Amino acid sequence: MVTPLILDCDPGHDDALAILLAVADPAVSLQAVTTVAGNQTVDKCTLNARRVLSLAGAASVPVARGADRPLVRPLRIADDVHGGTGLDGPTFTDSPSVPESDLSAQELLVDVLRTPATIVATGALTNIARLITAAPEAAANITEIVWMGGSTDRGNIAPLAEANAYVDPEAADLVVRSGIPFTMCGLNVTHQALVTQDVLARFTRIGTPLARVCIEWMTFFASTYRDLFGFPSPPLHDPVAVARVIDPGIVHCVEANLVVETAGVWTAGATVVDLDGYTGRPPNAHIATHLNRDAFWDRIIRAVSVLS
Repeated sequence: MVTPLILDCDPGHDDALAILLAVADPAVSLQAVTTVAGNQTVDKCTLNARRVLSLAGAASVPVARGADRPLVRPLRIADDVHGGTGLDGPTFTDSPSVPESDLSAQELLVDVLRTPATIVATGALTNIARLITAAPEAAANITEIVWMGGSTDRGNIAPLAEANAYVDPEAADLVVRSGIPFTMCGLNVTHQALVTQDVLARFTRIGTPLARVCIEWMTFFASTYRDLFGFPSPPLHDPVAVARVIDPGIVHCVEANLVVETAGVWTAGATVVDLDGYTGRPPNAHIATHLNRDAFWDRIIRAVSVLS
């Protein structure tokens, strides 16, 4: 069965590969892309989403601009990771062929969710939190939310907070408590999706303009990750969440209780995952723990090859 999919994102280098995977893989049908401020401003993220869909030849996928700031906090962008455009690396001179929708992200989500669909969110959960609050009848048609965010271990923007959770912890808290089926693909699993030299060699063998753009994106991303975090190879976070929907066997999960810290002076945005049942609270989420790396990269390479 083909899963109807909405991708809520803040492109972002890893978001760009997540978009390509969602467009090309036959296991999912990409219904819409909505954008949110996070890796860059929402203006730049929306332009980047349009650009990636244009490269993918996905003119029929609508793109709608979402929240330009978190629910209650000031916006913090990740230009130190993704650059001034949010998608630094290759230089684009032409305007993207895929237009921006006249609808807002909220309006597009309500429209698409007239029928059930899965949402993959690869940024802050601001748009989804607003939808749940403002349009509960539409939110009732969300089959599942699969989020690239959080961590069972340490963070990447604060000691205990991953960036997508840190940007808008109040939104993440609201979404997790909503009762909608929820899967968290955190840093503990996405750090298994490393763009090593053997991966780059596979993209090189594709030999198409799109593959070369992907290499440039990942090479830029590698340079910032090396400088900031000391990673010899960068983790490609966001496609892991798409891969979980495409084939749950690629991303192994366990059930556990998940809460999001919003009040901590030093821990805001921490995703507190009770893997060992200390609290006695019932499981409310699937928590990704292990990635089948070979199957993951096979899907991405196949997607880029198909689109090239």
